Amino acid sequence: MRSTRICLYALSILWCYKPCCTMAQKTLSGVYRLQNAREMAAAFEFTDDGKFQFYFVYGAADRFANGTYSIEGNTLKLISNKRPGTDFTVLRETKTGQGYTLALSAPQVQLVAGVVSGFCLVGQAKIMQVSDSKGVIHFDAPACDKIYLQHQIYPDVLTLIKDSGNDNNYFEAQLNEVCMQISFKGIDFSLDGDALTCLPNYFLSMPAIRFVRED
Repeated sequence: MRSTRICLYALSILWCYKPCCTMAQKTLSGVYRLQNAREMAAAFEFTDDGKFQFYFVYGAADRFANGTYSIEGNTLKLISNKRPGTDFTVLRETKTGQGYTLALSAPQVQLVAGVVSGFCLVGQAKIMQVSDSKGVIHFDAPACDKIYLQHQIYPDVLTLIKDSGNDNNYFEAQLNEVCMQISFKGIDFSLDGDALTCLPNYFLSMPAIRFVRED
């Protein structure tokens, strides 16, 4: 009788433990395509070994991502191979003149002309300027604690150009090819049956974002 109770107790432990293991190993597979987005195409492809690929086409902006994913409860977290905050690289910096100037370069000037946002942070205040036709951003401000850049056609996490310990006010920075990729940092998706949803964000700013699994 005592051995029977021990066996039943062991089985109950295994029964409770099995769902936990199953949840921890939960994966996705197949293609999930963006719904109800005019003139825009995007899709994820997931494999059950924990990897994903993503593509996005909208006007002149063709973008992609690949990496791994994890599922925590009903939340899908993407870990892209792209490191966030790497769209621009500072080539040269110095202290000269008044205000703060950023001279941007790219293989084609059109890639930085009128399409890059610069953000100057002074305490709790934020000043925003857009690059001119030559790819130059100037802040006519006596002080900038931090300066960030973000591309408007290829938006991603802001790239830090100047931190609070940097006294320079002139920066030459180049746009990196990695801007075509997406980091997905801070963008979590919710699992809703055969669909993935998320809130508007720096990459997909429209409401009701929904990717549905294809049969």
